[in-house]
Amino acid sequence: MLSRSVLRSTTTSSSGPVARRAFHTSGPRLSSPYHYPTGPRSSIPFDPLKRGFAFKYWTFCAVGFGLPFGVAVWQTYKNGGDIICVREEPQHGQDKIEIVGSVDAGITAARWSPDEELLAIATRADTILFMSRQLESITDVTMTAGDLEASHHVNVGWGKAETQFKGKRAKALRDPTMPEKIDEGLLHSLDRGQVTITWRGDGAFFAISSVHEKRRRVIRVYSRDGILDSISEPVDYLQHSLSWRPAGNLIAAVQRLEDRIDVIFFERNGLRHGQFGLRLSPEEAKTWGSDIHLEWNNDSTVLAVCFKDRVQLWTMGNYHYYLKREILVAGEQDTASSQATIAAWHPEQALHVAMLSGDHIERQEYAFAPARGSTFFPHDLGLVAVVDGANLKVTPLRLANVPPPIAFHEITADSTIMDVAINRTGSRIAVITQEGLRIYNCDWTTRSTSRSEPSQHIPNLPEKPRPEKIAFIGDSNLHWMSYGSAGPTLSRLDLSSGKDSTACLTWTLPPGIIHIFSRSDHERICTRSASGLIAEVEIGAEDLHLRETTRLPSKTPWVEVVQQEDQSIAFGLSSNGTLYANERQLLRNCTSFLVTRAHLIFTTSQHLLKFVHMTSVDQLDVPSDEPEKDERCRSIERGARLITVMPTTFSLTLQMPRGNLETIFPRALVLAGIRRSIDDKDYRTAFLACRNHRVDMNILHDHAPLQFMSETGLFVDQIKKVEHIDLFLSQLREEDVAQTMYRETLPATERRDQMQDGIDTNETTQTSSAAVQNVSKVDRICDALLGVLGTRLPSHLQNMITAHVCKIPPNLEEGLTLIGRLRQDDSALVEKAVEHICFLADSNKLYEHALGLYDLDLALLIAQQAQRDPREILPFLQRLESMEPLRKRFSIDDHLTRHAKALRYLRDLDAFDELKVYTTRHELYKDALDIYRYDDRRLNEIMSLYAEYLNSNSRHKEAGIAYEYLSQHDQAMEAYQAAGSWREALFCASQIPLEPQQLQDLTTALANALYEARDYYHAAVLQLEYQQDVQTAAATFCKGYFFADAMRVVGSKGRSDLLEEVIDPGLAEGLATSTELLAECKGQLNAQVPRLRELRAKKEEDPLAYYDAPTTTSDIPDNISLAGTEASTSGSLYTRYTSRTGTNSSLNTHTTRRTSKNRRREERKRARGKKGSVYEAEYLVNSIRRLMQRVDSVREEVERLREGLLRRGMRERALAVERAMVEVVELCRGCVEEVFGTVGREGVGDGQVGDVTGEGEDERANIGDMPVMKEFERLSLLGGE
Repeated sequence: MLSRSVLRSTTTSSSGPVARRAFHTSGPRLSSPYHYPTGPRSSIPFDPLKRGFAFKYWTFCAVGFGLPFGVAVWQTYKNGGDIICVREEPQHGQDKIEIVGSVDAGITAARWSPDEELLAIATRADTILFMSRQLESITDVTMTAGDLEASHHVNVGWGKAETQFKGKRAKALRDPTMPEKIDEGLLHSLDRGQVTITWRGDGAFFAISSVHEKRRRVIRVYSRDGILDSISEPVDYLQHSLSWRPAGNLIAAVQRLEDRIDVIFFERNGLRHGQFGLRLSPEEAKTWGSDIHLEWNNDSTVLAVCFKDRVQLWTMGNYHYYLKREILVAGEQDTASSQATIAAWHPEQALHVAMLSGDHIERQEYAFAPARGSTFFPHDLGLVAVVDGANLKVTPLRLANVPPPIAFHEITADSTIMDVAINRTGSRIAVITQEGLRIYNCDWTTRSTSRSEPSQHIPNLPEKPRPEKIAFIGDSNLHWMSYGSAGPTLSRLDLSSGKDSTACLTWTLPPGIIHIFSRSDHERICTRSASGLIAEVEIGAEDLHLRETTRLPSKTPWVEVVQQEDQSIAFGLSSNGTLYANERQLLRNCTSFLVTRAHLIFTTSQHLLKFVHMTSVDQLDVPSDEPEKDERCRSIERGARLITVMPTTFSLTLQMPRGNLETIFPRALVLAGIRRSIDDKDYRTAFLACRNHRVDMNILHDHAPLQFMSETGLFVDQIKKVEHIDLFLSQLREEDVAQTMYRETLPATERRDQMQDGIDTNETTQTSSAAVQNVSKVDRICDALLGVLGTRLPSHLQNMITAHVCKIPPNLEEGLTLIGRLRQDDSALVEKAVEHICFLADSNKLYEHALGLYDLDLALLIAQQAQRDPREILPFLQRLESMEPLRKRFSIDDHLTRHAKALRYLRDLDAFDELKVYTTRHELYKDALDIYRYDDRRLNEIMSLYAEYLNSNSRHKEAGIAYEYLSQHDQAMEAYQAAGSWREALFCASQIPLEPQQLQDLTTALANALYEARDYYHAAVLQLEYQQDVQTAAATFCKGYFFADAMRVVGSKGRSDLLEEVIDPGLAEGLATSTELLAECKGQLNAQVPRLRELRAKKEEDPLAYYDAPTTTSDIPDNISLAGTEASTSGSLYTRYTSRTGTNSSLNTHTTRRTSKNRRREERKRARGKKGSVYEAEYLVNSIRRLMQRVDSVREEVERLREGLLRRGMRERALAVERAMVEVVELCRGCVEEVFGTVGREGVGDGQVGDVTGEGEDERANIGDMPVMKEFERLSLLGGE
């Protein structure tokens, strides 16, 4: 139990004689015949003037004096027992002490339940009485011989003949599961037949230990209702002591054997469940260990074993019981005749205990505290000491993570250890025992089993107070605090001078100081007072001075003081989990904490481990509970406590509730060490830390990029190993990890301080020039390393190849070129280089790149390393080798599908016909045009081929331009006509030139095509200019709502008759069409908006009905769980309409993976928006959106129609169409917020409820945008509202 190394007293002990309560009788009754209310002798019972006064007087005195003693003796020896009620604050009419009942058979034991609602009384008649809080009898139970049959302890047949192995020499074997001796429940000679009652912590059961028929001691377990639950199995020499652990799992008892005394445990069913020895010698067992009592504290962590003159406190960890404290209570009294000390734990404060022995009371408050060494670099050995009686278990966790109760080394003292202190380097350990003070010299660098040896012993002297607390300054200055009659004192001994104990110096401390401890750096001694005052001890030549550090707001049993620059910070943890930094409260749910030079480390009740950068008190930043986002927060096992931290190895040790240890390497410690090493330019240490702890190695550059780029030579010199440099290069990527996954969490002021000291931790945003910013980070690092490695080519060839391959994109050509240059110098080196580059990259790609370098020998090496089929590779390479150089290069590029490059070699070969065929085959027209841009003849041939290609691929306009470039106007005219480019087609027709009839046919075809394409304006232009058809042109203008152009043409051509024949009918037709359209839009809005409002109200009121879920649960059984499990195959209420059906989609692929057929079916349902379906609301929103877009698209047409109507004197019609348009626009503007403003809030636009096809992004694009409807501007000439 490293987290409970020492059980230290947190307050001074308080003791004194027991206060005896006076017995108050009732007041005088004046109606008695023996009292005279008035008269001269009313104050005496007899008249001295009458005869026989002397006899009556002396008889009365004798009887009055002896009667109380006689009653007391009679009460002692009679078999009955009284139940006496003592009221601390009696009310009016109540007595201070009152006998409320008697038990004729006599009372042997009694105990209240934990809730003080039930009193269990054991009598001499083997009965148990149950009384209420008002001391009214509830029931009684008789303990009979039949109770012994209540528990049927299971016997699985171990040791019986039918269960034994019958092999060779079976008779010589003994069943190891059978005990050598079976207990019969024998009584011990010291057993006086006492009865003990103990309750379970929840008050549901209690156990009673009694002697049955003077032959066997039995533990019976009863329920709160008096029902017998179980009987203990027979145990020899079982004592009367009994205590039920409040947690409820164990009942502690005492077994006194011939050679030892054990504390044994029973389960509630009466079976044995472990034990531990009390470590008493036979002489001690007969003297102060002859009477033993047991008592658990309220949180079941400490078992108090009470002897006649002392109390031992035991704790359990990893199924081992540790003796943490031995308290001498009785002093020098005769232990042979005294009874056991009585210990009582506080019902609420777990480690508050009061002890009564005779007329001596002592009250103590304790706290579990780990005894650890320094946590500051470089002395952070992780040294932890655990007290176990007279043994001190010491383990340097940095050297060996030995799980308790085993230890790396054990120190045995002369008596029980009370306190432990470790010096700064861990070379000395001082312990306080009951006999005095001992110092041990330790050496943790040797492998010898004798790692410690006692160097000095300071015994307790009668004239001097006994040491209570000890602490070290540095390595050799030992300080201890004692409590004397004059108050607390502080003593110091310099161990380096070799002086004896008489040379120590002693000073008197101010009253109220209860504890001393070393500052975290072991440079000063600190004191803590009962009021929370933390002070540092400054010792001069002759005097002592206390310099106040802070006053913690509440009582803090655990305190650490750290020196931060010129400020001392005291961190204190209270019993309720509040952590303070001086007067500032950091958090309220802390369970343990540690300090290092760089961090405050603590655990919380939410099972998180957190790190706070050590700065000034005001700037201490506690991270949030987000372990997935912040490196300073990490999840740990439930109930884990901090033991020690070792910044040198970036490790931290925790202890679990069951006692086992766990050493972890928190990312905050690892990154802090890596950053520190990079700042110190110790790249080797930083690299090894990254490799060992799986930290992204990009931090080696990203933490200080300019420093890294300037120190690449130092980086290579420190890393040295080729494999390590390759590992670094292979992990490079463009992400700046110092700004993303490893963002610096130091406060801004700390970063500024580091920058002033020459350490720029925010250097990732700095670059030497703007040009550097445009270069890839990976390429920049690889180029820098290549520049350094170029001078070390023989030994770092592998690294240079890796640098080329790791570029983005991989520069395989340079790597292969490097290998090719070395092929003639060192064949063995080339073989290794080829093997390495084939390991880094795809061998097939490498073979292709080697071919691309036209180096057939290198390609053959790559092919051999890639294990390509020689029957395929060799003939191909031989055929290439036999070709002339240009043809070989063309063949290689053609084989590698580098057609553009192969085309240039055809140009060099002057094979133009082959080039045209190759261009047509691979569609290399652009490259061919670029190659022959200065050769007009061949350029035109290539252009002609390209024009045919464009025309065949329906790229008619580009084809027309190409034909026009070649002066092929007839083909250009056809291409332009197919493209709908009427201007270009007419120009080419003029260049041919065409016959008038052909031109007329061409313009008719072009006008018809434009009319079909609803391009009425340009169709009317063609009809007017080339066909001279004014009437048709005017009608076409009116068809496109271009009434102003139509009237202009009619006027310019002198055809006023067309105003009534063409223009007015066109206006009427446009009015009818627009009015019908606007009426339909109005009706659609009036129908769809209320329906959408109704659907949303239904969804708000009853989501189950809205999503068509079952609304009744009458058929659902009440004995099954409806909670979701990992094996669930059905969708939930909201996921049944989405693709987000859980994380276990691989279990039921057929229900979650959508095929294309299912997707199309869902799209059709979604498009239909059937009424009453879940898709209806989405359909309505999209429909309203399309309506608004349509209304907005006819805005200009309605404006032109309105003006045309007004110009032709149709004012009422113009006013009507304007009103219709304004009404529809206002309806649209009024419902925009209602329809589209709640889309995001109701979940339709975020891809959840409305994401019926799992396409959340498309859904947001279709629904999430709110349309903008501008107001329709009225024409003032029409008037109206």
